[in-house]
Amino acid sequence: MEYLELFLKAIFIDNMVFAFFLGMCSYLAVSKKVSTAVGLGAAVIFVLAITVPLNFLLDKYLLQDGALAWLGPEYASYDLSFLTFILFIATIATMVQLVEIIVEKFSPSLYNSLGIFLPLIAVNCAILGGSLFMQQKEFPAISHAAVYGIGSGIGWFLAILAIAAIREKIRYSNVPAPLRGLGITFILTGLMAIGFMSFGGMLTGGDDEEDVKAAESVQVEVKEENATKKVADNTNVTILK
Repeated sequence: MEYLELFLKAIFIDNMVFAFFLGMCSYLAVSKKVSTAVGLGAAVIFVLAITVPLNFLLDKYLLQDGALAWLGPEYASYDLSFLTFILFIATIATMVQLVEIIVEKFSPSLYNSLGIFLPLIAVNCAILGGSLFMQQKEFPAISHAAVYGIGSGIGWFLAILAIAAIREKIRYSNVPAPLRGLGITFILTGLMAIGFMSFGGMLTGGDDEEDVKAAESVQVEVKEENATKKVADNTNVTILK
């Protein structure tokens, strides 16, 4: 259940496009056709699914303060966190190069349609954002990082697929001239963001339960204080009599 909730939150609530507006360049530029959007979305899923767990291992066993303790006690004081961005981007660039080789080999038409945006996945802020958010969330195991990476990729895939399908439809619609192009695209993105964020009420049951327990504990403490105060007041009245 924990993994399912993390997976769904990464797709809907913490969506890279609709919640954090990451990866907007590719989202806007490659969303004119559904077929192209599907290809780029699949590439993003693959890169996120590989790079987030790999960067989790790098962060846990190399970059964190004291992460090198496994090499020996003399390395326990080393802190390589200043290399975080360099190593994360290097991992991402390596995976993107692998994706580019695979796509060019097995789907030349998709490779040509994606054009410059395929190698630009390496500098897609949604990809780097997935690794940085993983580091910020401090997942206990690599399985959590893998689930989060796959969920984040699927969330970005759904976002670009949805806007591509809508843009293909509105191409034949009577859109007001000032809103044609990016104008109507930004409006649609905002509306879809509201729709995705509405899933928040469905996936925060654990947080709600914690809030209820906290409120109940506060109420118990207040009742105990009131009871103690009443006992003290009664004692004072008795003494005065």
